[in-house]
Amino acid sequence: MSVESVVAAPIAKTVPTERVHHGDVFVDEYEWLRDKENPEVIAYLEAENAYTEARTAHLGGLRDTIFDEIKSRTQETDLSVPTRMGEYWYYSRSFEGKQYGVHCRCPIDANADGIDAWTPPQLEVGTEVEGEQILLDSNVLAEGHNFFALGAFSLSHDGTLLAYSVDTVGDERYTLRFKDLGTGELLGDEIVGTAPGATWSLDGTHVFYQTVDESWRPDTVWRHRLGTATEADAKVFHEPDERYWVSIGATRSEKFLMIWVGSKITTEGWVLESDNPEGEFRVILERREGVEYSAEHAVIAGEDRFLILHNDVVDGVKAQNFVLADAPVADPSNMTLLIGHRDDVRLEDIDPFSDHLVLSYRREALTRVAIWPLTETGYGERRELEFDLELFSVGSGSNPEWKQPTLRIGLTSFITPTQVFDYVPATGVLLLRKEQPVLGGYDANDYEQHRDWALAEDGTRIPISLVRKKGLPEGPKPLLLYGYGSYEASMDPSFSVSRLSLLDRGMVFAVAHVRGGGEMGRLWYENGKTLTKKNTFTDFVSCARHLIDSGVTGADRMIADGGSAGGLLVGAVANLAPELFAGILANVPFVDPLTSILDPSLPLTVIEWDEWGNPLADKDVYDYMKSYAPYENVEAKDYPAILAITSLNDTRVLYVEPAKWIAKLRVTKTGDSPLLLKTEMSAGHGGVSGRYEKWKEVGFEYAWVLDTLGLSGE
Repeated sequence: MSVESVVAAPIAKTVPTERVHHGDVFVDEYEWLRDKENPEVIAYLEAENAYTEARTAHLGGLRDTIFDEIKSRTQETDLSVPTRMGEYWYYSRSFEGKQYGVHCRCPIDANADGIDAWTPPQLEVGTEVEGEQILLDSNVLAEGHNFFALGAFSLSHDGTLLAYSVDTVGDERYTLRFKDLGTGELLGDEIVGTAPGATWSLDGTHVFYQTVDESWRPDTVWRHRLGTATEADAKVFHEPDERYWVSIGATRSEKFLMIWVGSKITTEGWVLESDNPEGEFRVILERREGVEYSAEHAVIAGEDRFLILHNDVVDGVKAQNFVLADAPVADPSNMTLLIGHRDDVRLEDIDPFSDHLVLSYRREALTRVAIWPLTETGYGERRELEFDLELFSVGSGSNPEWKQPTLRIGLTSFITPTQVFDYVPATGVLLLRKEQPVLGGYDANDYEQHRDWALAEDGTRIPISLVRKKGLPEGPKPLLLYGYGSYEASMDPSFSVSRLSLLDRGMVFAVAHVRGGGEMGRLWYENGKTLTKKNTFTDFVSCARHLIDSGVTGADRMIADGGSAGGLLVGAVANLAPELFAGILANVPFVDPLTSILDPSLPLTVIEWDEWGNPLADKDVYDYMKSYAPYENVEAKDYPAILAITSLNDTRVLYVEPAKWIAKLRVTKTGDSPLLLKTEMSAGHGGVSGRYEKWKEVGFEYAWVLDTLGLSGE
């Protein structure tokens, strides 16, 4: 007797609710699922969980096998590469059997000099570290909680105090606490309901933190003087415009505190000397709609300057991919152009140190890093770091000190476990400090990665990254096609231990770098948002068709994978081209975007209008969003198998979206492909917490993927 005949799929009741905008009436039969305080809603979600478990019970052994594979390849007891800050080396430990990391430090060698004083100690697993101090053990903090996330972890400039915050619910509201690292005791100060970060004043007397509004938007910066009541905290900055998020930090030089206010398309910075924490912040450059900028403090030829990346108009042309200028701190508007605009290079970051700058940018859909020496008279000659890989991701790592003779660099690819280097600007030498250990005899030479290109409907070339094991048999191969395509986020090459469980079973992993992401520059993003959003979906379909037409895979051998806004992508693709896929894997999927973006009271909605458009105010935006929203375009046709995973406490993409989507699909679609909804009942947007729980979740998803493609017995 089949599972289907024993366990019936839950059918959600219908409660017609009218939504009326711009003369359009949409009857939503499942909006009642939004009320998670309603016992009927919880009962329905639990029924879906029970059905999912029943439909996948036969995969229990495979799930366990994949979990064991991930575990066996992972060096569970490990240490990060120490980072020097002040008189200590800081690093984290992981331990076999423990879910979370442990933050530690040990003193530097007082006798070391020059580059030796910046050579991290070779810490060995199982060997006692002389002078080691445990700063924070997340495993202890997580005891008794089903969920745990560490938010702030911020050391005072003199290294004597630690500000840290924790979330034990998953709703991204943290409790901020302070620890005296000399005594190990907690201070009496405790601040509830904060956003994750914390920034110290130079003298360690004050901490700046943020709170969020009812929509979970960080909107206010507060100043807390240690030892005083929270009620006495000063409101330093408040941003009433709901399109803007607020953040605060400090420059590496430790000279300035900076508040940043940003929407999706506009930024504004405020600055204050960090030795004057009770002073007034002053604006760097006043906000202008559509102009984004960042400002970093540098000392150029002995003068305090701001290095400003911006996308304002230069010589009559909008600098879409950003330019770099410098300006006096006293007059930031008096800018001198350093690097002009290029259509093929997207400037992303400038990182100053006492004697050099680090420039981060992307070209040809890959990240790049260049070192730019500073001389007595100004700027030296830039040098781009080069790597012998077709695909890779490179970026500067943890470099907290203003004056340091080395620069920490991270490098990875689809086949290269993460490598940590120290680059020595004075000599150009790259010193390998650590490569992510992969146990069980992993050899990068057994795998191959390469770049392919698909042709979109409008003739645009869309990059596709692929990785597979060498020596696979000829013919179409099982393939997992991943995509995101929103917020200018780039899906750069990275190594994954867990992915080996798919590659070693003969699967190909591919990433469709669709428009809406940032891989090919700002225009790549602009041409996949608001009223061009459909390019994101049709690009993904074009990539899928290209992979089929070129013989890499077949429609019966391919699964589409996406999470959050990538869940919107695969949800839309399920409506557009269901015939191209055997399955759809959707994590915390944004599949009811129009309902959410029409409701300003929901978390994050107003700030999202710059990304999607404002359907409340603009009928064209409303009509356009309605034409692609996955939930509203479910039709009576055959769909692939679908697994949707969500979390009850997610504040970014509410659980109700995939719940409604699956409920509607189940009574609308034709064919017999299974629809599964799995809701984590005690987690947020990031899903379950703890590495073992995350591995179990990966095992669950991969077992479903393999089973859907007929590989569960292989």
